Amino acid sequence: MATPIKVERYTKSSRIALPVTAVVIIVAATIPAWGSSNIMKQGVTFLTLLALAQMWNLLAGYAGLVSVGQQAFVGIGAYSLWVFSEKVGINPFLCVPLAGAVAALFAFPTAGLAFRLRGGYFAVGTWVISEVYRLLVTQTSWLGGGSGVSINKAVQIAPSTREAVVFWWALGVAVGAIALVYLVLRSRRGIALTAIRDDEIGARSLGVNVLRSKLWVFILAAFGTGATGAVIYLNLLRLQPEAGFSLQWSVLMIFAVVIGGLGTIEGPIIGAIIFFVLQQLLADYGTWYLILLGALAALVVVFARRGVWGTFARRWPVDLLPLRRRLCLETVCFTEEAPPAAPTTASTPPEIPGAAESEDTQGTDV
Repeated sequence: MATPIKVERYTKSSRIALPVTAVVIIVAATIPAWGSSNIMKQGVTFLTLLALAQMWNLLAGYAGLVSVGQQAFVGIGAYSLWVFSEKVGINPFLCVPLAGAVAALFAFPTAGLAFRLRGGYFAVGTWVISEVYRLLVTQTSWLGGGSGVSINKAVQIAPSTREAVVFWWALGVAVGAIALVYLVLRSRRGIALTAIRDDEIGARSLGVNVLRSKLWVFILAAFGTGATGAVIYLNLLRLQPEAGFSLQWSVLMIFAVVIGGLGTIEGPIIGAIIFFVLQQLLADYGTWYLILLGALAALVVVFARRGVWGTFARRWPVDLLPLRRRLCLETVCFTEEAPPAAPTTASTPPEIPGAAESEDTQGTDV
């Protein structure tokens, strides 16, 4: 008699996490109705950091593209917001997706230069390209030059309305970034990205179009980062090249991802929470604040290389946003990384219904 077998994509913890997450999002969406202006501004800071961290994690954690020049797209998104609202006359709140689209367009020439490099040269190259963008904006008087510009169309909106809509946009880009990464990684494209990260030559030998996959995810991350940059400066209302294209943005992304756990969706969320809490508690300590952050990052890298969430999930099988399939035989389940042992009898092993049509077993023509 055939052994009952099924393939699961969800876990008990993920089934609990889904409704809890929905409640958290709904409660967060009501904050403008009862929260103070300071709460909303701090909320925007946290949510935009979370979105940036997810975009960087998609690049480095799943595609192996370790970029330290993502601040280029923060600045491009912010200046695109200013151009569309001040020069074209579009409502500044409607300029957020447009800013993301412009950042995605700039990702094409950026990738054309950066993809010629590998490893550490790629990381440094993206930073150099970002500096070129900053210098170009600084030398362009039409964009305010080095003195920067103010987003006056947003200033003219009633403060209560502006703060509420900016908060909702921040919540939207944060939730959207998590959902986008999750859906991408659940697709064939996500399988290809993971294969490229683990072994680029092996992935190419299996038919993965490495260049197209890398370009696709680079553009996607640029769109999310650019839209987030627009939301950040809708909150700040004043934009300067030194700030918009500051290396600080990439440092914050990297810190949140490394602390939380590279290559996991939950990791950047944990990392963003840790960074935000430490920022609130230690901001008054001046340079000690930066020293403590650096010491924490060093300790995590040395003693918990998988990050906080990665180390936790390795010891306890908690998977809030599962990306792997699990093969279940009666009451025992195995993940893709730990398949069941081969049958010891001569009987034919049971077939998995629908396995031939599974995303994982299809050709990776991506």
